[in-house]
This record gives sequence, structure tokens and C-alpha cells, in this order.
Amino acid sequence: MSDVYPVAQKAWWWATDYLWAAAAWAATAGAPDDPSGYTRGDKRPVVVIPGVYENWQFMRPTIQAFHDAGHPVHVVPTLGANRRPLDAGAAAVLDYLRAHDLHRAVIVGHSKGGLIGKLALLRDDAGRISHVVTIATPFHGSSRCRLLPLPALRPLDPDDALMRSLQANSGRNAQITSFAPTYDEHVPEGSHLDGARNLTLPIAGHFRPIGHPASLRALIEVVDGLDAAPGQTRVTA
Repeated sequence: MSDVYPVAQKAWWWATDYLWAAAAWAATAGAPDDPSGYTRGDKRPVVVIPGVYENWQFMRPTIQAFHDAGHPVHVVPTLGANRRPLDAGAAAVLDYLRAHDLHRAVIVGHSKGGLIGKLALLRDDAGRISHVVTIATPFHGSSRCRLLPLPALRPLDPDDALMRSLQANSGRNAQITSFAPTYDEHVPEGSHLDGARNLTLPIAGHFRPIGHPASLRALIEVVDGLDAAPGQTRVTA
């Protein structure tokens, strides 16, 4: 998919995406230490899971958008910078759901966070998770992780055993909506997931979709659409 774009165009998208990410990291300095202020709202609960080497403060544009739309938004502080294996991440999410007695919850995960969301959905025997919405998630792994042989990136290798198992298990893919950017420099394999609802955002870059207004509107429309009558949902992305 990414090969259809000229090299200069991809380089520009890559640079602007990294500039956005740098600004988003700088903005985390102004984030509150306590995320509990986001947990008030009348709509169904949303649990936001960041990508690898990201903390919940980096996801604040997404968190704030859902909170402003009336959703109680939760994060899982024990994930930290999300460097632990997928198994541990999914366990932390399920522990949080039990501890806070959340039901009908929607997981919104960026990149690796989407993989954790799918794994948690598969292991959610109590039925606390109703849907998973993913953003730029490497459901087929990412060959780019081989360029940086770091322990936190190994679970994203396309040949990783759990990654291959997760890819093969399509039993609950119908409960997943996968959003992919127009171009993703970190996930050349794409974010398409068989059996899921797959949508493409008119936004290029791995990071920008977690804060771009058009992306945030589309994410919220999908989540709000879970409670809408049939035929009343639409996605403007």
C-alpha cells in the first residue's frame, strides 16, 4: 500500500508525523498526574491504551476528545510506557476492568495498544468488553521493529509466536473496528483485519491520528454508534 506513494511524499509525511509526536510528547508535561478526572461521564466507558513506549499522557488528545463527548475515560496506569509483553498488558487491562467493575467497555488502542485490546477481548470471559477500536495497529506485525532489536519491540515481529497466534484467532474480530492512516511509516504491513470493520482515515502518519480532529470525530462516531439504532450510524472519516 505504501509503495504507491512517491518517496518525497512519504518522507514529508514521515517528518510531519514525527514533528507532531515530538510536540505531543512536550505537551505531556502539562498533563495531570491523576487521570481520575476523566472518569466522569454518562455514556459507555472507554479504556484508552497507548502504543509501545507511550504513556497515557501521550494519548491525552484522544482521552480529552472522548471525555468532552460525554464518555467516562479510563487508563491503566500500571501499563506505564507499555514496554511489557502483550500477555502482561492484556492481563493488566482485564485486572483494571474487574477492579473498577466496568461493563460494556470499549477499548481504544493505538498501535500495540490495539493488539493488547484484541488479546484482552479474546480472554474476557466475563464479557466486560463490548468492542475494541484500534488505530494504526500492526495486526500482522511490523517488519520495521527488526530495525531496532529492542526487547519491547520483539512482540511486534511478524514471526513472534503470540503475534502469529493472535493473527490466526479471528473468533471475535467482528467486535473490532480497525482504523488505518493513509500512510503508516511504522506499519508497512497495514492494519487490515479480516472479519473486522476496516476504515481508512484521510490522515497520514502513525501518530497523528490520535490527535487529528477528523480522526477523533471518526473514533467517537464509531463508539457512539454502538448505542445508536440500526441505520443511524455513520463515519465521516
